[in-house]
Amino acid sequence: MENLINQLNGIIWSPMLVYLCLGAGLFFTIKIGGAQFLMIKEMIRLLLGNDIKPGEKSKDSISGFEAMCMSVSGRVGTGNIAGVATAIALGGPGSIFWLWVISLLGAASSYVESTLGQLYKEKFEKGYRGGPAYYFKKGLLGGKTWYGNLFAIVTVTGMSLFMPSVQANVIAGSMQNAIGLPTWVSGLGIITLLAIIIFGGAKRIAKFAGVVVPFMAIAYIIIALIVLVLNIGDIIPSLSLIIRSAFGQEEAFAGIVGTAVMWGVKRGIYSNEAGQGTGPASAAAAETSHPAKQGLIQAFSIYIDSIFVCTATALMIIITGAYKVFSPNGKEIYSGLGTTAEMTASNIGSLNTTVALDAGIGYGAYIVAITIMFFAFTTILAYFWNGDSAAIYLFEKKASGKIIRKMLNVVFLVFAFLGSIMSGGMAWTLGDIGVGMMAWVNIIGILIMYKPTIICLKDYQTRLKNGTQDNWDFNPNKIGIEGNFELWDDIRVNGRDLEPIKVVKTKLKAKTELKTEY
Repeated sequence: MENLINQLNGIIWSPMLVYLCLGAGLFFTIKIGGAQFLMIKEMIRLLLGNDIKPGEKSKDSISGFEAMCMSVSGRVGTGNIAGVATAIALGGPGSIFWLWVISLLGAASSYVESTLGQLYKEKFEKGYRGGPAYYFKKGLLGGKTWYGNLFAIVTVTGMSLFMPSVQANVIAGSMQNAIGLPTWVSGLGIITLLAIIIFGGAKRIAKFAGVVVPFMAIAYIIIALIVLVLNIGDIIPSLSLIIRSAFGQEEAFAGIVGTAVMWGVKRGIYSNEAGQGTGPASAAAAETSHPAKQGLIQAFSIYIDSIFVCTATALMIIITGAYKVFSPNGKEIYSGLGTTAEMTASNIGSLNTTVALDAGIGYGAYIVAITIMFFAFTTILAYFWNGDSAAIYLFEKKASGKIIRKMLNVVFLVFAFLGSIMSGGMAWTLGDIGVGMMAWVNIIGILIMYKPTIICLKDYQTRLKNGTQDNWDFNPNKIGIEGNFELWDDIRVNGRDLEPIKVVKTKLKAKTELKTEY
């Protein structure tokens, strides 16, 4: 069985997928004119919520920032800690350069898919749902229901069965390394917390992500910065090593340049999920006045994941020498000064980051365990959101739709528990299969139907010039996008269910005034 799974992984992750991801990112970068680089200032404005005026927020809405945190919770996970270490071990330091490349180009892919998610979203209960299945059904070559169904099936399979196992496995493993907690105990704790949150609905997931994600990302980067400051003289040489290794200019790694590209791209895609089709589901949940806004916000989330968090991990490992590099056949070809006997070809990942932190500031096992617990847990929540969105798409109109969704929720929890007790190698292989399946289907689809996102971007850039970028009057048909957009028509014509204005009495200098709060 294990051999069959490994063969399937080899087929899905052939060099063709690597070239497809790189090629799509470059193609979209050209088509959007490098907007992922040129509009960073606007991305930050949107992240801060400065596009929503007082009184414009509706009831039960999910803000653009909360939607971004939901997607970042999926992007920032074990790939940023264990995944980066794996890339270095199997592709050498040069793999990090290619991780950067796929991330910078992937930001353009993220803009395209997330803008499509917003453009073709649908009203569901008290909020919105959407994602690749929805935009393929409505906009791919005039609308292709079968392709939307295909992506939804792949998403339910990948997000509900395969991918949660990776995160649960790494949480359980790190807790066992840190305090000797049995993996099955961690597994029970994981699924108990998951059940409390996921059965509380979309708003609870968004609120949880909005609090935890900024905290965990900032805390981890601060810890990494402390290590880097303590070794500040080694930062430039380490960056130089990464770049030289990427192009075969470092003798020790000259023979694995192709492997470096593959592992850099592979781990980059797994970490930031650009083009994979997960970001659009979170983007679609946001309440915003223009689809391009969420596209830009989600593009920036790629930088948070890969440029900030992944780079912090990579530099810690390289500077402290806490890594070994292995050839494709498992032979050790390099050993850093900070390596340990436990670092073998079959035992790579969070151990490298633990050793790096031990060398930098101490308490590495505890820091990694706590960091992974937050990173991986929020990632599992993001997987649930995507899987559930796909399930809604498939079963919403069926009489038994709610029952099927509840059953899938239970299956999701079961596989999360199983992931906590299975071998690490098997868990990562299943995760790679889940990521790869979604990436194949989504990237091919958005390469065909990307044009509406270019029209949206040009319209938004025009609005920025004339100061109307925050008006709630977006009309897809008016700017040349064909199709039926009842939701956007309804928002424009009938408005939204805004939060009521509260009137609060306050006393100031013996006078009673009416103070308006939003």
